[in-house]
Amino acid sequence: MQEKPTSFPIRAWSQDDQPREKLLYKGRTTLSDAELVAILIGSGNREESAVALCKRILASVNNNLSALGKCSIKHLTSFKGIGEAKAITIAAALELGRRRRAEDALIKQKITSSTSVFELMQPVIGELQHEEFWIIYLNNANKVLQKLQLSKGGITGTLVDTRLVFKHALEIGATGLILTHNHPSGTLKPSEADKQITQKLKVAASSLDIKVLDHVIVTEKAYFSFADVSLL
Repeated sequence: MQEKPTSFPIRAWSQDDQPREKLLYKGRTTLSDAELVAILIGSGNREESAVALCKRILASVNNNLSALGKCSIKHLTSFKGIGEAKAITIAAALELGRRRRAEDALIKQKITSSTSVFELMQPVIGELQHEEFWIIYLNNANKVLQKLQLSKGGITGTLVDTRLVFKHALEIGATGLILTHNHPSGTLKPSEADKQITQKLKVAASSLDIKVLDHVIVTEKAYFSFADVSLL
């Protein structure tokens, strides 16, 4: 029986085409997504190079890095040549990218619009599969003092402790609040519960001379602002 031919290994490629050397000599922006992921895993399998394997992995999520970042270790290890260690390396690298986005957003500390709220919070809650409710605490200049996860719930909803919201606001001297939570379903329409908690917090805030400036519902790619549509 004739032995199945193996792939042409990356080390046998022209140096200019090898991902690591390409990054070193031509810069990181010259590499494709598959080549960058190939650097993480280091090697492919007997039938395909690391780059070819990574192209196939990316094709399984429609070449979407955000979707790749949500893949389970089980999904990644279903590809021949990807063991648990390689799968964890891919997951860790993409999580670092997500956290970097969150830190970049924090640098823009002044909230000037609902868009800036989305840019701040999407990396934090936009891709979660469960619902979380956060408060962004602001000073008089609308600069972020702190953002606080108030509650974490199931996909159908989350509970909000009003007392904790204002206890923390008084402790850090906040004069304004922005409410924000995610809808894992992707819908941007506020529920009745969303409207009720917004009004409840707005009434409580007014007695303390604290303003509720907005309530922003965040999904993976879009947002809904209560203030933008005069629902506040």
